[in-house]
Amino acid sequence: MGASVSRGRAARVPAPEPEPEEALDLSQLPPELLLVVLSHVPPRTLLGRCRQVCRGWRALVDGQALWLLILARDHGATGRALLHLARSCQSPARNARPCPLGRFCARRPIGRNLIRNPCGQGLRKWMVQHGGDGWVVEENRTTVPGAPSQTCFVTSFSWCCKKQVLDLEEEGLWPELLDSGRIEICVSDWWGARHDSGCMYRLLVQLLDTNQTVLDKFSAVPDPIPQWNNNACLHVTHVFSNIKMGVRFVSFEHRGQDTQFWAGHYGARVTNSSVIVRVRLS
Repeated sequence: MGASVSRGRAARVPAPEPEPEEALDLSQLPPELLLVVLSHVPPRTLLGRCRQVCRGWRALVDGQALWLLILARDHGATGRALLHLARSCQSPARNARPCPLGRFCARRPIGRNLIRNPCGQGLRKWMVQHGGDGWVVEENRTTVPGAPSQTCFVTSFSWCCKKQVLDLEEEGLWPELLDSGRIEICVSDWWGARHDSGCMYRLLVQLLDTNQTVLDKFSAVPDPIPQWNNNACLHVTHVFSNIKMGVRFVSFEHRGQDTQFWAGHYGARVTNSSVIVRVRLS
C-alpha cells in the first residue's frame, strides 16, 4: 500500500493585537489652540470641572480671553453688542479672583427673567405677607400670553403682599457692566380680577445700591377693577433706561386685595412677573 497523506487543517495564526493609541494630552497643546478647544465646553463645566484640572487650565478659565472667544460666537445684534460691552467694561485685575465673564456666561442673565417662580408654583422664592385669608395659587381665568404656566397668585379681603430682592451680581452681571450706561432693566406684571368681585393692585419696583439705598423706583397705582368685569386681566410694564451708577439690586414688590371684603380669595390675581436686563442697542 502507498503512504497515506495527512489532510488536517492548517493551524490559524492569531492576528497581532493593535498597539494601544496614545491618549491625547490636551495640556501639551499650545495655549492658543487649547483656548479654542476649551471654548467649545459648556461654561458650567469649565467653571466646575476644567478649572480643577491643573494650574494652567485654571489660569485659562480665570482669564478673559476664553470667555471673549465664547461670546464672539454669537453673531446676532445682541451678541455683537455684548462682546463690545465685555471688551470695554472689563473689571480691573483682582488678585486670586476669576474673571467675572465666567459667571456671566454660565448664568446668562441678559434677556432672562430674573424673577423666580413668577406664576405660582407654590410661594417659594417670595417673601410674603398674608392679609385676610392669605395668598393661594389658582388656575388663570384668562389666558396670559407668554406665561410659563397658566396659574396665578390670588389675594384676599385684606392687603396681601409679596416681594423678591434680586442680587444682580449674583445673577452674573458685574459692576463695570452695571455702571456702563449701556443696559436697561425691563419690569412687567400681569394682574386681574374674577368676574364677580372687584379688586385693587399696587406695584413697586426699586433699584438699590449695595447698602440697599433706593436710587430709582417705579410705582403703579391703577384704578381698581370693578365687580362684574368679565375676568379682566391687565398688563403693567416699565423700562429703567437710564440706569444710575451703583445699582446692584432690584426690589420687586406687589400687593392686592378685593373690594367686596369677602372671606376667601376674591382679590387681585397676579402672575407672570418679570425683571429682564437687556443691552441697549442704540
